[in-house]
Amino acid sequence: MVVFINDKPVAILDTKELAGHEPFEVEMDGRDPFPNSPKFVDDVLIRYPTEAFLIELLLTVKTRKLKHLSSITIVTEERDWVKDFIKSRFTIIKAAGGVVRKKDKVLFIHRLGKWDFPKGKFEKGETPDQCAVREVEEECGIKVKLGELICKTWHTYTLNRKSILKKTYWYAMDCVDDQQMVPQLEEGIDDVRWLNNTEALQALYNSYPSMRYLYKRFREQEVKV
Repeated sequence: MVVFINDKPVAILDTKELAGHEPFEVEMDGRDPFPNSPKFVDDVLIRYPTEAFLIELLLTVKTRKLKHLSSITIVTEERDWVKDFIKSRFTIIKAAGGVVRKKDKVLFIHRLGKWDFPKGKFEKGETPDQCAVREVEEECGIKVKLGELICKTWHTYTLNRKSILKKTYWYAMDCVDDQQMVPQLEEGIDDVRWLNNTEALQALYNSYPSMRYLYKRFREQEVKV
């Protein structure tokens, strides 16, 4: 599981998953008291954090601009507990969306000044795949065919002083009809565009870290197929 907290990726691994990982610039023992001036630079490893350590860690990442931090990796023998504890500190909202293919191109939307992929919140009674198809078709004015689940992303934001954790299901999709393609202006989308891989990588510089993570997972899935 990778959670993007304040746009910083926080990965939660068990001890076996850590084997063969790239070296870390900073290592902390999560059984120690949380440091007064934590060194968050480049890639940080935290081993076996306690509840008290996690509370201070989440507060620090949520409220500080850690411009020199690249990633945090938490390694623990209680991965499920750590995941559940982090989730418990937020209000969870569920959404779904898609990465839509058309030959060698992928569909992007431009919303709030950034390139993104179409997605939206669940309506009552919807399954993740139903929500994903509906949101993509509504936001882009196209018809799609549902493919495989790519991954689930988790990212945090603040809304009305509440800390929100959004869980989004992402599906690969194929374009069936884009003759009526148009951005859904009422959702703040001002452009919808097909981009090849080179153009997509350029667009993702002006996007969110979670979207770069999603696109990488999508490309890896495409290679396997």
